[in-house]
Amino acid sequence: MSDTPQPITTADTTMEAAGTSFDGVLFDCDGVLVDSELITNGVLREMLHELGWAISAEDCIRLFIGRALKDEWEPILERTGFRITDDWIARFRERRDERLRAELTPIPGAREAVAAANARFGGRIAVATGADLAKARMQLELTGLAPLFGDRVLSGMDQPRSKPAPDVYLAAAATIGIDPARAIVVEDTVSGTTAGVAAGATVLGFSPDGPTRTAPEALRAAGAAAVFSRMDELPALFETIAIARG
Repeated sequence: MSDTPQPITTADTTMEAAGTSFDGVLFDCDGVLVDSELITNGVLREMLHELGWAISAEDCIRLFIGRALKDEWEPILERTGFRITDDWIARFRERRDERLRAELTPIPGAREAVAAANARFGGRIAVATGADLAKARMQLELTGLAPLFGDRVLSGMDQPRSKPAPDVYLAAAATIGIDPARAIVVEDTVSGTTAGVAAGATVLGFSPDGPTRTAPEALRAAGAAAVFSRMDELPALFETIAIARG
């Protein structure tokens, strides 16, 4: 491509104005970039069964997806009489990671959507997950997404507060050098959407078909500016939301 400045047409002006509305994109990981939720939740359900809680798949999804396990000890204690420990969580992570290595796949279209965001925002993209950092990095490696993010991967577990608090999104925006008010957040859960909104970002809610899906109306009620159901819709949505913002 030539470095010679080109005349600005009406369409170019629209694109230029839209491009200045946002400065970067912060992606959640589980359920947004990688199809991990059923795998992880299935391992958790097995271990809760071993503790004596015959929790259904539906209830396990409802109660635990989108939340840090270490923060959810109270319902486990109430139903099993067992206060989960660091050792128990470590065993869960070992079993979870073994299953993820065998079964994990990327969300369809995630690679292309991340590549489009990377190109549009000049590399100002990051992952802001509620999961532990080792898991997030492993999953990005397994699915071939790691090179697009480099070291711009942050965990809410390393912040003072996890989602739905905004801490990890504030930290991620700082990492890529942007004002969180000029960030787009891509989230698939109510707690994550709440975190993004609390950070001052504009949240795009991802609600694909499937058993772990958060209903579009729940994401909107939590503050999502728009909701989409397929990753191949995301690049065009960057444009749409930027124009709507003005």
